[in-house]
Parts: sequence; structure tokens; C-alpha cells
Amino acid sequence: MKLPTPRGPVSAALVSALAGAPRELSGDLTPDDDPLTGEDLQLSLFVMYELAYRGWDGVDDRWEWEPSLIRLRTAAEERFEAGLRALVAPYDDRLPDVIDARGIARTLVAMTGDDSGPSLSGYLRGRATLAQFREFAAHRSVYHLREADPHTFAIPRLGGAAKAALIEIQIDEYGSGRVHRMHQELFKATMTGLGLDTTYGAYVDVVPALTLATNNLMSLFGLHRRRRGALLGHLAAYEMTSTGPNRAYGNGLRRLGGDADATRFYDEHVEADAVHEQVAAYDMCGAFCAAEPERAAEVLFGARCALALDGLWASAVLSSWERGESSLPGLV
Repeated sequence: MKLPTPRGPVSAALVSALAGAPRELSGDLTPDDDPLTGEDLQLSLFVMYELAYRGWDGVDDRWEWEPSLIRLRTAAEERFEAGLRALVAPYDDRLPDVIDARGIARTLVAMTGDDSGPSLSGYLRGRATLAQFREFAAHRSVYHLREADPHTFAIPRLGGAAKAALIEIQIDEYGSGRVHRMHQELFKATMTGLGLDTTYGAYVDVVPALTLATNNLMSLFGLHRRRRGALLGHLAAYEMTSTGPNRAYGNGLRRLGGDADATRFYDEHVEADAVHEQVAAYDMCGAFCAAEPERAAEVLFGARCALALDGLWASAVLSSWERGESSLPGLV
């Protein structure tokens, strides 16, 4: 993936530095724009996080652990997390006073059963134009072309039943070891059917900060062992809210002329995630909280962040379309 076009002073300094050999980053590189929608902050985080995934074309891999870059990433993460905590604060009043291992799954079910948010899936099922569906897929490609990778960071940080449950979910995500069934590969077929570029990270340069933020959230949780509970909660929220929307996405794409290859990604999730949601809530999060009960609140924080940030992103996309505008002005 090529380094993206900077969106502010911090990302500009970062992209410029990464083009050279690892060295001490100079100057005051503290991001100061909005913690959730700030283009400079979210792009800077994404650029730094990608060093832990597949990296950037022409960038020395040693940059991943350059101390000054880690200091910058930590400062950006602290600002991002402060924004997340402010975003999910209204949800706290709805949580039970005491959350134990047995109650964690019930609480997750209650949280993910709230369908009062914006129905992006409903719009895509019945109203979206082909151009809008292409935009949606471009937004989601930032995650789907590396689907499951952020959550896999949790595997070596767990033991026992929680680890086994997570591996059960991830095995399906990676197609049981068959390349053509990996969800990352299935999404490439969807993108091909929509006439989109299937190159990894092709649309990073055109998606807005909120799209990057939904991806950065997974990395924020996944790259820190101390946030492993939040990462499991995030995954549980994803799996427990996936079946209905993916059915709608598949039906919406069929309405627009999508063939079986193009819709297989969504159809596969309808079947797989109906099982995954039970495994994620009861076997994974329940077992994790039984082993580490002090982290139950952290699991719910991860789930709340996933739901709230995705809701914010969906609202922004829908608002653009309802105004008759593109949610991705830079997409050709």
C-alpha cells in the first residue's frame, strides 16, 4: 500500500519521515483536531497502525517500533480514547450496577438488540443506487480486505475456553484454511462485481476520518494486551449485529443486479454469524469474564465503542446520501 496523501501537519510530518530511514521524529507532533472526526488525527493513527499489519510500500519495517513514533502514537491514542469515552458515556446509565461472568452475555444481547440507530442496511436493501452501494463497499473495504486480522491479535493473549471460542470464530473468518473461502477474498469478489479496485488499502486515500476511526478502533484494542477485553467486546458486538444487516446488503446488491459471486460475501455472513453471535457472547466473552471477572466492564466498553462509532459513521453516510451528495467525493 502506498503512503496516503497527508491531511494535516501531523500526518504530513509522519508521511515525510516514513519515506526515509528510521530516526527520531522532530518537532511538536501532537494531534489537536477532533478525536473522532479529525482527519489529521485519524489518518496519522491509521498510518502508524498499518506498520503492525502489512506495512507501507518503501517504508522500512523498523519504523514500527521507533521510540519517537510510539510516543506520537500514544499521544494520538490518548486523544482518541478520550473521544470514545465521551461518545459512549450516555450508554453507561443503561448498564447494570454489577456485571459478572454469567451476566455478561445477557448484557451484550441487550446492548446489541437495540435497533434504534440509523438503518444503513435498510437503505442499502431498498433505496440505494448502484453508485451508493459502490461507495459503501469502498468504505468497508478498508476493513474487509483484512477482515479478522485485528481480532486475531487476541489469540496469544488468551487461554482456555475463551481462546478456543475465539479460534472457532476466526477459523471461519479465514475460510478454514482455504484461500478462496477467506472472507477477505470473498469481499474481493464483491468489489470486482461492483467494478472497484481490489488492491489492499486502495480507498484509504478517499475515505473520511470516521471510516478510518472505525478501523483504528480495532487496532487501538488489538495492539495492546491490556485492552484484550475491549477487543473481545468489539468482536462480540460485530458478530451479534451482523446477520440481519448482511442479509439486507445481499438482497440490496441482488436488487441492483449483483450475481452470486458478488453477493456471496454477504450471504456467507448471514449463515456464519448466526452461529458466531452465540459463540462470541457466551463461549468467548462469558468464559473470558469467568477467568478475569475484573475485566467485564472493559468487555462492555469495547462493545459500546463498536456500536456507537459505527452508528456515528452510518449516520454520516446516510446524511450525505439524503442530501443528494456523495459520501466519498473523491471516488471515481
